[in-house]
Amino acid sequence: VELEMPTVNLDREVALLATVPSVVESLESCAMTWKKLISRVLKQQLRKVPQGNSPLAEIDLWRDKNTVLSDLTAQTNLPEVQKALKILQEAESEHVEELQTVLRDLKKYHLEALDNVKFLSTLERHFQNLAHGTGSDVVLNTIPSLLNALKMVWVMSRHYNKDERMVPLMKRISWQISTRVYEVVDLHTLFIEDRAAATKRVTEGKTILEHWKKCYFTACAQVEESGSERYWKFDLKSLFENTDHMTAVCQDLLDIFQVTEELYNVFIPELTTVTANPQRIDELLRGVNELISPMKELRFDPFNIINARNWKLVMRQFREEVSVENVEQMFVQNLEDPPLYKNHPPVAGAISWSRSLFYRIKRTILRFQEVEELLTSEHGKKVKQIYLQVAKKMKEYEDEKYEEWRERTAQMLPLLLKDHLLTVSSVAEESVPTKKSTCFAVNFSPMLQEMIFETKYMEQLGLPVPEIARYVALQEDRYLRYTGRLTSVLDCYHKLMETLTEAETKLLHGHIQELLRIFKSGHKRLTWNSLGIGEFIVQCTQAIGKLESLVHQIHNISEDISSKLLFMESANLFKFPLPKIGHELPEPKAFFDHIKCERAKDVASLVTKYSAIPPLLIEVEGRVANTYTGRSPKLASYYAYWEKRIYQVLIQLIVKNLQAFNAAVLANVPLLQIKAVLSIPEITFQPSASEIDQMTAESIQDCVEVTKHFVRWMHGTCIECPPQHVRKDEAVTFNFYSDVSQSPLITEQAVLVTQNIHEVLASLSEYLNQWNRYDLRWKSDKSTVLERFAAEKPACVTFDEQLQFYMKVAQEVTQQPLIKEEQFIRLHLAPLALSVQENAKGWMTSLGKLLNESAREELVRLQEEIQVG
Repeated sequence: VELEMPTVNLDREVALLATVPSVVESLESCAMTWKKLISRVLKQQLRKVPQGNSPLAEIDLWRDKNTVLSDLTAQTNLPEVQKALKILQEAESEHVEELQTVLRDLKKYHLEALDNVKFLSTLERHFQNLAHGTGSDVVLNTIPSLLNALKMVWVMSRHYNKDERMVPLMKRISWQISTRVYEVVDLHTLFIEDRAAATKRVTEGKTILEHWKKCYFTACAQVEESGSERYWKFDLKSLFENTDHMTAVCQDLLDIFQVTEELYNVFIPELTTVTANPQRIDELLRGVNELISPMKELRFDPFNIINARNWKLVMRQFREEVSVENVEQMFVQNLEDPPLYKNHPPVAGAISWSRSLFYRIKRTILRFQEVEELLTSEHGKKVKQIYLQVAKKMKEYEDEKYEEWRERTAQMLPLLLKDHLLTVSSVAEESVPTKKSTCFAVNFSPMLQEMIFETKYMEQLGLPVPEIARYVALQEDRYLRYTGRLTSVLDCYHKLMETLTEAETKLLHGHIQELLRIFKSGHKRLTWNSLGIGEFIVQCTQAIGKLESLVHQIHNISEDISSKLLFMESANLFKFPLPKIGHELPEPKAFFDHIKCERAKDVASLVTKYSAIPPLLIEVEGRVANTYTGRSPKLASYYAYWEKRIYQVLIQLIVKNLQAFNAAVLANVPLLQIKAVLSIPEITFQPSASEIDQMTAESIQDCVEVTKHFVRWMHGTCIECPPQHVRKDEAVTFNFYSDVSQSPLITEQAVLVTQNIHEVLASLSEYLNQWNRYDLRWKSDKSTVLERFAAEKPACVTFDEQLQFYMKVAQEVTQQPLIKEEQFIRLHLAPLALSVQENAKGWMTSLGKLLNESAREELVRLQEEIQVG
């Protein structure tokens, strides 16, 4: 990397050259080029990482950085570069500060690289020994001295005294040690060479790994004891997770070699000369060889921590194959809660588990029994003794489990078969059935199901089972079929009951009671020994189907009624006049008259929807009670339910419409217009605010009185109540108005609308107060004011001032805004402005007449004086 040198002549003084524009411009171009080049080099160097995992790669990285940055720093120190910087500083160039910043960064990173190379070079010899030293002793001797050197670097270096630098370096050292151990052990040849040599290599590798960890903790303690404020408290997992795993694998390998060595010692070659079956000895030796065959055929690297789980599986399999003690330990530890095979019942599963363990150790003993000399050996006697003890425990365990099950089954099975088919979770109330009172469940005991499974598996194990248990097990398909059908029936019933409202539950009280009567035999009479289970299920299915059909019909009618109520609830009782382009907004009376007219049209359709409800209820009556009177006692509560729903819908209808009207009042969209007029001596609205309030109240009241069109039903029926004659010529109709109008929701909303409209009018009234500055012109008696003015014999200048004042007023009112919009009202100010303007012109006319008369009198007086003179 080379810096481009200036092409201009820099032989003269700095102060002089700084005044030459061409020189400064050329040097600025160089400065920009240097800045970009140095910045690019620094970015490249900061992005560089060590090439490889070894600690030597880190030394190579910093040496490479130092080479590049030293060369670049040397170029920036050249005389022509330094003089160029001085000239730019003298010329106060805007580019010099940016270049100085980059040069400071270059100096900082160069010093860092130089310092790191110096300290890392003290570690290079140790790193070389770890990577390429001959023999394990070299590695073992290097580790302590390396850690001492690292302590010095930690204390003295300005950059390797932080975790973010030292931890990655330590991880590289750990990686190098792991790699060296991997080379020492050499898993590829470990199991095909002499066992003694293999054991020696694994021992050496394990020793190196343990020595590395031990020396590290020794160094940590020394750092703390030295009184240094910076302790070695690095992340142990990142440093030792992999080496600890390798240490554990080395120990596993040593265990394998030790076990196989013991087994080979049992089958010493001399046995083949004294035994009657030397061929069997060879087979046993082949069996020992097979124990380590999985290690020879590994398809993964055990030293890689990613494969830790796979390695544990291999070792578990090996230990299970070679250790009778393991089987005994597994048996004792799991006696209370044995691991069961999938789908096995508890007792038969426990017996199967015990037998599987027994067969595992039995295979080992059978091998020994085939060669008599093996059982007489020390190892053989030990194995035989363990086998006999464990086998006895297993047999006792199996017998105890079986006897307990046989006695319990013989005792409990007849009792379980006497259980009723169904259980009821809560007692039904005869008067008012509820969902809670109709909850059933299939009463097939899990214990009975378990006994059936146990019986089947006991027979598979060759154990005798009680006759009643065998009979019940043979009926398993029948029981499963019954429980499945009953569960399906009850699911259908419960889902159906969940669809019923409280009103529908009361409506169908008789039908539900009939269904409960059928169910009653299932939880009161029939047991799992009964012969009529199938017939009972058919009866339940038919009864539920009949009730389901009836419920479906009622729901269809309910949906039809609900749709009519929804139509009623969503009606718009405040239909505003549609604004027409080019037309003015309606005045209040026309606005409210339009609403009332449209409301009257809509009420007719609402009443039609309401009148269609009783025939639908009569249709329900026909389905439920087989009558079509509209006054069935069985449907009294159902009629009342829908009448209450209608009442709620009417309240919602009124409340929603008042809310919508209130929202329109508060929206900044004008719906009607009023005028501001001068009604001497006051400025008022046309129509007045009180008239608008009255119109609003009448419209709200008319909205509420819509409910008078909905006639109430006679008690216990869905028939409209006929008019009642309280006096001779006066008939009273019972409707929803008296109840709906007293609803706090409606009252509150009506008051809110009225208040908001009143506030809008008050705001407009306050806006009109600004016109009161002209009120003296119309509140004063013109003739009286003019007489007083004339009596004062004003000069012409005074007349001119008054005329100019009124002319200004006439002009001023024409410049005022003629429309004011306040939320839903548009106020027209043109009539008021015209009145004020005409009033001002009237004053001007009167003043003109007065001036004319005054001038005429003065002229006459002047003529008389001339004649006299």
